[in-house]
Amino acid sequence: MAHVRTDAELARSLDGDFTSRHAEVNGVDLHYVIGGQGDPLVLLGGWPQTWWQFHKVMPELARRYRVIAVDLRGMGGSGKPHSGYDKRTMAEDIRALLQHLGHAKASIAGHDIGAMVAQSLAANHPEAVDKLVLMDVHHPDQDMYGLSLLPQPDQHVDGDFRVGSRVYLWWFALNQVRGLPETLLAGRERAWIDALFDYMLLDPTSIGDHDRDVYAQAYATPDAVRAGNAWYQEFMRDIEDEKTHGPLAMPVLGIGGDHSNYGYLASALPAKGPDVRVVELAKSGHYLPEEQPEEVVRLIAEFLG
Repeated sequence: MAHVRTDAELARSLDGDFTSRHAEVNGVDLHYVIGGQGDPLVLLGGWPQTWWQFHKVMPELARRYRVIAVDLRGMGGSGKPHSGYDKRTMAEDIRALLQHLGHAKASIAGHDIGAMVAQSLAANHPEAVDKLVLMDVHHPDQDMYGLSLLPQPDQHVDGDFRVGSRVYLWWFALNQVRGLPETLLAGRERAWIDALFDYMLLDPTSIGDHDRDVYAQAYATPDAVRAGNAWYQEFMRDIEDEKTHGPLAMPVLGIGGDHSNYGYLASALPAKGPDVRVVELAKSGHYLPEEQPEEVVRLIAEFLG
């Protein structure tokens, strides 16, 4: 693995006067990168990535908003405690960070695990969320129990993307196993990250070698693997929490890749609130902010106004 720059160096490499900071909130050390001017916009990423997954969209968004890209509890430069990985607690982390930064309310955009946390924040603390953007994923609900152990005929398993096909989520089961992934994946971080990205990207070159090294380095310790897996191990609790959610009170934009989860979002998300719009992002797999950054910026900016 090549030398990877620090978070501070990565932040300084972006246009928009971004800086890397830490805050002790809700009993955990959260790392975040902040820059730009305007109303606050919080970006929450997913597995197996860090705040860096937004590096292609942050400079342009920072022309209009105060952008705050956060490493979730267990991610990247943030603390990796042994508990608190249910999405309600992780949402409390973000609410506490907003209070720490002096923001009573912010728009929240989440991708993957970050979308789950964003939706939990919006459901449990609607007063803190102005508008909500969910990219390619929504909060775990009862339908998650319908995931099959074996791939179905319309699910691809070999990276052969077809429009309308669904991804076989093999890592959902692997990440449930406690202790073993830390051993199996040790020293092989770049290999399994390559395998996942190549499987979930329509254009594998949209996440290049440097970016993959950033993510591989972030997951190169047993604690990092344990913490990332814990996001998945709490899905059952998250499903029970979702049963207590009321309708999402704020405007919601769902963005799904045409070669990923657009159909999944379009079928489920409109029932979550009275003001929900779901759009299909063309020529994209799962990692929307890296595969189609210009379109992600356009959709977010049009939605937020």
